[in-house]
Amino acid sequence: MQAKELQDNILKLIKEHHSWFNSSIPLIASENIPSPAVREAVVSDFGNRYAEGWPGERVYAGCTYIDRVENICNELARKVFRSEFADCRATSGVVANLAIYSAFSNPGDYMIASSIPSGGHISHGKKEHSGTAGLVHGLLIEHFPFSKEEMTIDVDTTKKKIEQMVKEERSPKIAMFGGSLFLFPHPVKELADFLHNYNIYINYDGAHVAGLIAGNQFQDPLREGADSMTMSSHKTLWGPQGGIIVSLEKYGESIKKAIFPGNTSSHHLHHVAGKAIALAEIIEFGEEYAKQVIKNAKMLAYSLANFGFRVLGEKRG
Repeated sequence: MQAKELQDNILKLIKEHHSWFNSSIPLIASENIPSPAVREAVVSDFGNRYAEGWPGERVYAGCTYIDRVENICNELARKVFRSEFADCRATSGVVANLAIYSAFSNPGDYMIASSIPSGGHISHGKKEHSGTAGLVHGLLIEHFPFSKEEMTIDVDTTKKKIEQMVKEERSPKIAMFGGSLFLFPHPVKELADFLHNYNIYINYDGAHVAGLIAGNQFQDPLREGADSMTMSSHKTLWGPQGGIIVSLEKYGESIKKAIFPGNTSSHHLHHVAGKAIALAEIIEFGEEYAKQVIKNAKMLAYSLANFGFRVLGEKRG
């Protein structure tokens, strides 16, 4: 086939994809629909440019307007999540998590996180499971004890496990809350002081719940004792695909270096522009949106239960 034929065929397939999804209701929790303004930003010339480094400290020239947009994006992320520091350069939630691993641990250190069957994400996983934390960064992974009845981390058993690990000189460097499959808040507030007493850094992976947190309809990890929160910008947030990190100010420099040059070269500048617009939209109507997401989820669960399906977490609502 000639280039023109291939081009026509690809564009035809894209149109068919659009038609299919415009007449469907996808139930994939990691997907969302960006606004027209976000989409406009994503197809801008920013996508053709390079900008290694932090705004004002770029390796490349030609970043005058890119820097201004990225500064706005970081400012909006700080405002939305009420954080002291924000870095919106991560190209995915996994890269955001890798930056935390790089900044606050070394290969061979221990991290405690939820197992994948208990709702943890593959980026928190062991090397033998091809998990990012173990395979890429060389962390040794222990799992939070999980209560199937309460559908969350068991606080008392976790404390006992940490104390035993400390006695065995295997104290975790990082405690990773959050994940990809969890219905209820994780016990950050209940465990933060305990973990910090052992100098364990606390990160909260809010990839799937960041929009609910932004809309004040879920837990608030940074106020509950987390040192940082990583997230995707395209799940319950409705920006383009990418990642965001928010944290306490004292960890900002370490996170910046872990993003560049640690885990990225240039980042996706057009996605940063899209993230900025999405964050501005969240300030305008994020709370209303988050409330409606929860209403929709509860109605779906109620309807499924009425059809005879077993709904997880039914006792907790």
